[in-house]
Amino acid sequence: MEDDGGRRASDGRRDGVEQAFQVDLRGVVDLLSRHLYSSPRVYLRELLQNAVDAITARGGGGGAVRIETGGGRLRVHDDGVGLTEDEVHRLLATIGRSSKRDELGFARHDFLGQFGIGLLSAFLVADEIEVETRSAAVPDAAPVRWTGLADGRYRVEPGERDEPGTTVTLRPRPGTADLLEPAVVAELAHTYGSLLPVPVTVDGVQITGDGPPWLAPHPDPARRRRALDAYCRDLFGFEPYDVIDLEAPEAGLTGVAFVLPHAVAPTARGAHRVYLKRMLLAENVEGLLPDWAFFVRCVVDAGELRPTASREALYEDELLESARQALGERLRQWLVRLAETDPARLRGFLRLHHLGVKAMALHDDEMLRIVDRWLEFETSAGPMTLAEFRRRHPQGRFASTVEEFRRLSAVAGAQGVGLVNAGYVHDTEIIRRLPDIDPDAVLRPLDPAELTTRFGVLDPAAELALRPFLAAAQRALDPLGCEVVIRDFDPASLPALYLTSRSAQHRQEMEQARELADDLWADVLGALDDAVAADRPQLVLNYRNPLTRRITALAADAPSPSGDAARTGDELVGLAVQGLYGQALLLGQHPLRPVDTAVLNRSFLGLLEWAVHRPRAAEEPRPGGGE
Repeated sequence: MEDDGGRRASDGRRDGVEQAFQVDLRGVVDLLSRHLYSSPRVYLRELLQNAVDAITARGGGGGAVRIETGGGRLRVHDDGVGLTEDEVHRLLATIGRSSKRDELGFARHDFLGQFGIGLLSAFLVADEIEVETRSAAVPDAAPVRWTGLADGRYRVEPGERDEPGTTVTLRPRPGTADLLEPAVVAELAHTYGSLLPVPVTVDGVQITGDGPPWLAPHPDPARRRRALDAYCRDLFGFEPYDVIDLEAPEAGLTGVAFVLPHAVAPTARGAHRVYLKRMLLAENVEGLLPDWAFFVRCVVDAGELRPTASREALYEDELLESARQALGERLRQWLVRLAETDPARLRGFLRLHHLGVKAMALHDDEMLRIVDRWLEFETSAGPMTLAEFRRRHPQGRFASTVEEFRRLSAVAGAQGVGLVNAGYVHDTEIIRRLPDIDPDAVLRPLDPAELTTRFGVLDPAAELALRPFLAAAQRALDPLGCEVVIRDFDPASLPALYLTSRSAQHRQEMEQARELADDLWADVLGALDDAVAADRPQLVLNYRNPLTRRITALAADAPSPSGDAARTGDELVGLAVQGLYGQALLLGQHPLRPVDTAVLNRSFLGLLEWAVHRPRAAEEPRPGGGE
C-alpha cells in the first residue's frame, strides 16, 4: 500500500487525487543559505526578532532577552507570550502559510519578524533546534518542548519550563562552531540589537543602550552635535562635514544623515544603515535616498517600511518612494537654510559635492537659485558664479564642451566676449534652465563664427596688397574645404585660428558619413548635403602676429629649393599656410581627417626642405680644394 501510495502520488493527475507537496527541509535550508540570506550570521538576528516579537505579543511592558553561550551550545531566553502545544504544531512545523501568524495574533505591524522561516535560519548553523516554551495567554498551559531536525523531522514532548516564555537552544553543526563562540555572539547581538527597546544581555552583559542616539536628550545643540559626530566616527570612520536630521512620518522614520567630508563619484551607490523597529535590517541598504544624494550616509529607524523576504533590504513600494522623496526634501531644505545662514559653509560644501547639487538643480528651482548664486563656474574671466558672470557680461556665451572652451576662451576673452565652460556634467542643462527662475538670465551658446565679426579688419590698402598672397593661400586650402581670411585680433601670440560654425561642422560630418556609406546611402546623404547652405570652416590668419605677417610678405618669385623657376614662392606660401592650418587644428584639439594628417606631414617636410636648402654659391669648398 505504501508503494502504491507513492505511485499514486507520482501520477495523481491521472487518478484525479490531490497530493500534498513533500518538502525537503535540507533543500529549503540550502536555498535559504545560497539565495535568501547573504550570510549565516543572520541566524542570531532571526532569533532576536522572534524573542522581541514574543515579548511584544505578551504586552504589559517589561520583558527581556537573555543570551547564554558556552558548553558547546547557544541558548536564547525570552519572557514573552510563549506557545501552547497546538500553537507549536501550527507555528513551528509549518512553512510558508502566512495565515498562521494572523490566527495567533502575530500579524500586527509592530512585530519585527516571522516565526517559521525566521526560525529555519537557525538551521544555517545547527542540525538541531530545541524550543522549550510555555504560554502566558492560556492559564495553566503546560510547558512544551519542540525539537526540529535539519532532515525534516520534529518531535513534540512535555517541557520543564516553570514560567511563561520561550528558550531556543542550538548546538553547532561541524564547521559552524565559530559562529556560536561567545565573542562572535556578543558582536552579532550588538550589531543587530543594540537599539532594541527590550533589554538584551549576552552572558550577563547588557548590549542594548538608550535607543537611537539621534533621539537621545542633550543639554544643548552643541553637545548633541559632538555626540553625533562621535557616533559617526565610530560607525562610518569619518568626521562628518555636517549632520542633518531626517524624518518621514508616513513611514514612521527618524534618523540622521552625515554629510561626507570628501568628494565622492556621483556613480557611487549610497549604502545606509537601516533599522526596522529598532532591529538592524542591514548596514548597506541602497535606494533609501534619491540618486543625487550620494554625498551623505544615513542611519535611520523606520516603523512602517517593509523588508524583503531576506530582511536585508527594503521592499520597493509606494511607501518607500514617498519616504525617499521626503528625505530628499529634508536634504534640500538643509541646503537652502545653509545658503541663508552660513554662505561660507555652503561654498565649502559645494566645492566638495557640487555634482549632487547640480543634479538637484535640474528639477528644483530653489536648488537652481543656489547654483546660480553660489556655485562657481569656469569662465574666460576666471572662476565666478553664473549670477556674477551675467552681471559682468550681459551678452555672455557658453561653450557646450570643455574642448571648445579651452580652444576659444582666450580669443573670446580678448575680444570682450565672456565665455562660460558648460562642458561638465549638467552644466549646459543648468544654464538653459536659468530663465525658469529669471527671464532675463539668458546665456546663448557660442557659435565660433561669431568671433570673426569682432576681429579687426585690415585697412583697404593693406588688404589690396595681400590679394596675391590670399589667392595662393586659398589655392593651398581649397582641397581641404577651408576658407582663408586675414584679420587683426588678440592675443597676438596666436598666428592662426581655425573656426567652424555649427552649420559648417554639420556639413563636414555629413561629408565624412557620405564617404563611409554605401552607394545608396551616399546618394541620400549627397542630396541632404546639397540642401545645406554652403558654409565652410575658416582659417583666420592673425595679422597682428609677427610670424603670420612675415608669411604674408613672402615674394611670389622667391627661389625654390630645386632651383626650378616654375616652382616659385607660390609653393612656399602654400606650405606655410598649410603648416598654419595643421597647427591651428592641433592647438584647437580638432579631430584630424586623413587628408589633414597628410597635409600636415607634407607641409612639415616641405618647410624643412626649404629651411635646410643653401644655394651652391654659398656652399663651402669641399676638402681637397674641389668645388
